[in-house]
Amino acid sequence: MERKILLKHLDVPGIRTFGVFRSTGGYRSVEHALKNMTPDEVVEEVKESGLRGRGGAGFPAGMKWSFIDRKSNKPRYLICNADESEPGTFKDRYLMEKIPHLLIEGMICSCYALGANTGYIYVRGEYKYIIGILNEAIREAYDHGFLGKNILGSNYNLDIHVHSGAGAYICGEETALIESLEGKRGNPRIKPPFPAVVGLYGCPTVVNNVETLANIGFIVNHGGSEFARYGMGKSTGTKLISACGNINNPGVYEIELGLSVREFLYDPKYCGGIKNGKELKAVIAGGSSVPILPANLILQTAAGAERLMTYESLAEGGFVSGTMLGSGGFIVYDEDACIVRNTWNLARFYHHESCGQCSPCREGTGWMENVLHRIENGHGRQKDIDLLVSIASKIEGNTICPLGDAAAWPVASAIRHFRHEFEEHVLHPERCGRNEIGKLENVES
Repeated sequence: MERKILLKHLDVPGIRTFGVFRSTGGYRSVEHALKNMTPDEVVEEVKESGLRGRGGAGFPAGMKWSFIDRKSNKPRYLICNADESEPGTFKDRYLMEKIPHLLIEGMICSCYALGANTGYIYVRGEYKYIIGILNEAIREAYDHGFLGKNILGSNYNLDIHVHSGAGAYICGEETALIESLEGKRGNPRIKPPFPAVVGLYGCPTVVNNVETLANIGFIVNHGGSEFARYGMGKSTGTKLISACGNINNPGVYEIELGLSVREFLYDPKYCGGIKNGKELKAVIAGGSSVPILPANLILQTAAGAERLMTYESLAEGGFVSGTMLGSGGFIVYDEDACIVRNTWNLARFYHHESCGQCSPCREGTGWMENVLHRIENGHGRQKDIDLLVSIASKIEGNTICPLGDAAAWPVASAIRHFRHEFEEHVLHPERCGRNEIGKLENVES
């Protein structure tokens, strides 16, 4: 039996509105937290739940909350990172569009736990229509006394604001997001100091992903131990997966962590198998920034164990034979997919989105894009393949933020597992069925 936390009431007509959401038990966690729990008790429940950040890094949310500087006399802030710009990932958009009050409820409980009286939702610039949905949900929460002054007679005050980004992938990194929210160019900051000590406006700040915060209501209502009963081991709870590519059933799915990759790929209630009866070639399991794995390694580990949809199982084998769950952007390639072309496409994205602050990323991403373009368009040289590996190794670990790693890992892993395709493009370009494009600016991202 499927157990759901976030999408349980997805099909209830009118669930986007306050009244219908409230009738399903919505905002009950706010009442419980404000009337029966101290802020520290809410933090402890989140710790006990084992909830890990759903934005990509998978860091324990309760532990992150405990880092906030409570000795400071400055205001504290909670920022919801809704700058969902990772190629292949669209589950936060789905959640905000369908059940916006679930996020607002989670933010109220989270702000209370952190001692924050102001929260922000930083929305990706391309999600303009989502801004209206969120603002309407926030207005309804104010109208019914769940936001504003003296919420439910508790003497706790909270305001939540929606802020639109300008469509920069780099602002998904928490310190670049903070810089942007302050009205500056979205360049990542050097850490330490960390946002929990010096964040928005120089004040203690926690930044959490949409999906992470949407889980808080369940944890407050049912307890951290109940949340931890879902999932497997240190991968507790459920996870939203954005599934796309060459599959029969693309969409957003809530899975219980611990489901096998094979079942997720082939079960009709999930991806439903590879489109047009083709064979599986490869999968990018956690959004475009994580290493790609060929069919044999995504279905089982190098040691022969069945690969599971958990942080630990997908990472088994390190970057030699493993990958990451990341943001849950599950991109599936069939037997006809060209790995070289897809890797070039990703390299174009990361070059375009680099903020240019760090020279390894600024120069390296452009270099990788150009070399991959050369190989894809029939002008590659054998030494270009090793050159790409070398460039990726020079970028990885040498930048202020993880964008450099995100650009390097797809290239390095594609060559690691599909070197023969790159060699085929170099030695026999006439066999590769490449699209004669010529100019980069005429290619769709």
